[in-house]
Amino acid sequence: MLDLRRLRLLHELHRRGTVGAVAEALSYSPSTVSQQLRVLEREAGTALFEPAGRRVRLTDAALVLAEHAERLLAAAERAEADLAEAAAGAVAGVVRVGSFQTASLHLLLPAMAALRERYPDVEVRHFEAESAPALEALRSHALDLVIADEWTGTPQSRRPTLDREDLFAEPVLLALPASHPQAAHGGPVELATLRDADWVTGDERGGMASLVRRVCATQGGFEPIVRHHTNELSMLLSLIAGGHAVTMLPGLAFAGGSEGVAVRPVEGLELDRTVFVAVRAGAGHRPALAAVRAALREAATADSPSSRRALSGSS
Repeated sequence: MLDLRRLRLLHELHRRGTVGAVAEALSYSPSTVSQQLRVLEREAGTALFEPAGRRVRLTDAALVLAEHAERLLAAAERAEADLAEAAAGAVAGVVRVGSFQTASLHLLLPAMAALRERYPDVEVRHFEAESAPALEALRSHALDLVIADEWTGTPQSRRPTLDREDLFAEPVLLALPASHPQAAHGGPVELATLRDADWVTGDERGGMASLVRRVCATQGGFEPIVRHHTNELSMLLSLIAGGHAVTMLPGLAFAGGSEGVAVRPVEGLELDRTVFVAVRAGAGHRPALAAVRAALREAATADSPSSRRALSGSS
């Protein structure tokens, strides 16, 4: 009989490539991971691994087993969700949520307040993370739900193992110092006029940085001079307000106020950012998880600006 926990290790090794990466992702020691994989190989009755330099390569048999492991893990999670739903009906349990900063502030915190009133036995644990690594942590079962975003031209990959529900789309606008000459007229700004400006973006691997570089190159005809990188929203807005940089930001970034920052559309261009929640396929019926999703859905529609487009549907 193949052990599901060891199959999960094989699944992660297939995705991550090294025993060390699996150990780090799942908070095990590398020796524990190696030992459990050797046990799985004995259980399988065939060679699953072969040396490849300082790494190990999965054999054809291991690749087949890893594909089955992903389906078995999803089926086990569906069974757990159905069992929880069929139980006494109590909405209780721990839900680990990964979220980027602005969504944590303006969506997750209001949702947590509502959940405390309605379902005091639901415990939300928050982990701040950018969308791509958070979605990977979701696939690895390190998180139960992720609030993520997707920017114009840089879509997140769609995974059949994840259930995605779009919450809303919002415009992405230029953020300039209020004293900037291009902010004075109050209308759209021609991107090429910011050719010599200093820019600030988030992490280089994130959707915001990718959007800024791509749009400046394709629409403005220049490579932006990115002087600053920060995922801390207050620092980012302070850099702009202080006259040190410009950037492009979605509407949610200004929900807490933006004194000293002028917000302007890009001339002749419509950009947007979609905010969505994702859970593992089959897990969505867990009562506690369903309650968190519902609370986030409500938070996304409460007091939403007219520029925000509500979305619905899963994929």
